[in-house]
Amino acid sequence: MEVIIDANFGMALGSGSSKTLLEFSDSAVRKLKQLQAEEQNPGLMLRVSVYGGGCSGFQYTFSLEEEQKPVDKSVEKDGATLLIDQSSYQYLAGSTVDYVEGLEGAMFVVNNPNATSTCGCGASFSI
Repeated sequence: MEVIIDANFGMALGSGSSKTLLEFSDSAVRKLKQLQAEEQNPGLMLRVSVYGGGCSGFQYTFSLEEEQKPVDKSVEKDGATLLIDQSSYQYLAGSTVDYVEGLEGAMFVVNNPNATSTCGCGASFSI
């Protein structure tokens, strides 16, 4: 599924636009649905936010939410919802939120083409 959002965090662009600005991977959707089942709460949503800090300047945080704020944008895919607040959106445009399992553990990650550098563990980035 492709969600197209304009750069001003406004209404979705028409289907004729080829600019994809945020993706929610199948793996991330599966993990969120698993968490919903474990918590017996199908209304849980995944929030991704960007904050100043970390060794590279900005860091991603993920949380589970039960309510969407009026200023949030959402990406819905197969019954799972990803929330993005307005201030974080500018750093996430063009990114893919994914869930990976590897030697460092299992976690949600952001594959962000806007990041010019990241720290060794990938938890922080700079633009």
